Amino acid sequence: MTRIKVLSAGPSVTLQDRGRNGLSAFGLSAGGAMDPMALAEARALLGAGFDGCAIEMGQMGGRYTADGDLIIALTGARMKAQLDGESLAWGQTHAWPAGAELEIGAATEGAYGYLAVAGTWQVPERFGAKSTHIQAGIGAPMTGGDVLELDPTPAEAGLGLPNWRTTATEVRVIPSVQSGWFGEEGRAWLERTVFVKTARASRMGAALSFDGQGVQSDHGLSVTSEIVSLGDIQITGDGTPYVLMREAQTTGGYSRIATVISADLPAFAQLAVGAQIPFKFVTLEQALAARVAQADFAKALRGRVAPVVRAPEMIHDLLSYTLVSGVVSATDPEGWE
Repeated sequence: MTRIKVLSAGPSVTLQDRGRNGLSAFGLSAGGAMDPMALAEARALLGAGFDGCAIEMGQMGGRYTADGDLIIALTGARMKAQLDGESLAWGQTHAWPAGAELEIGAATEGAYGYLAVAGTWQVPERFGAKSTHIQAGIGAPMTGGDVLELDPTPAEAGLGLPNWRTTATEVRVIPSVQSGWFGEEGRAWLERTVFVKTARASRMGAALSFDGQGVQSDHGLSVTSEIVSLGDIQITGDGTPYVLMREAQTTGGYSRIATVISADLPAFAQLAVGAQIPFKFVTLEQALAARVAQADFAKALRGRVAPVVRAPEMIHDLLSYTLVSGVVSATDPEGWE
């Protein structure tokens, strides 16, 4: 068993897996990783050594030490990372020697970075998952002094994934329950307006700002509280669009003009504060096709993993590499063949 000690942590550092589906009727939203594609990256890089859980870091990472040797993968939003003061590349696997200090700083691209470790986290499952759900009181954000236990499993250091991520040019949506209340003008408004992600963004949801006139519902902005879904875009009482995310409430009393499709939610979650967001309506059939395509892409990530060519001085575990195979002679020409 290996223990990982949290020396310090940013304001939103939690352990996350795929979350808990199917419990909305009982008042518990899915939770889980804000960017499930980052978990797919970790699985591709670590293989069978990855148990599906990773440390999720919103905007800022933390400082960690471990009392045993580990193999880690850094995925999701790119963040500044150092091991005993030497830089680590994102989207790759690395050896984390016992006692070395791993420091992960601010995000340089995106919003949520992930520290995945080859092994099985010794965290009890609650309602079928290990993930922290802050709003439901399941676990809590990590703070300095916390100690996590993990049963390590074999994995390979020095592997990488090409950076396939691109900045979202549009976020696709489908009509929601109350879309008709906003009429054709409401639909046109949502598509022609460029929204901006504000600092009021968390695991619960993200508030958007915009210039110009807002939109009105024929039935008012408040409705009888009813079930809501991940990705729903509520128009709140002051006219602000609010996109519901992984830890959103399960019921709400604001009209919903549209719903972000599941395939675009990871990219939406990774948009930084200040990013511009154009919405585009698609059909349900197109949304389902995009979901299938994303799942296929995630499964194919393993085939894109390849050894990383690195300078020897940047390899912390250089002695673990087989640099010379066999015996050669410095004087016998045939010895070099």
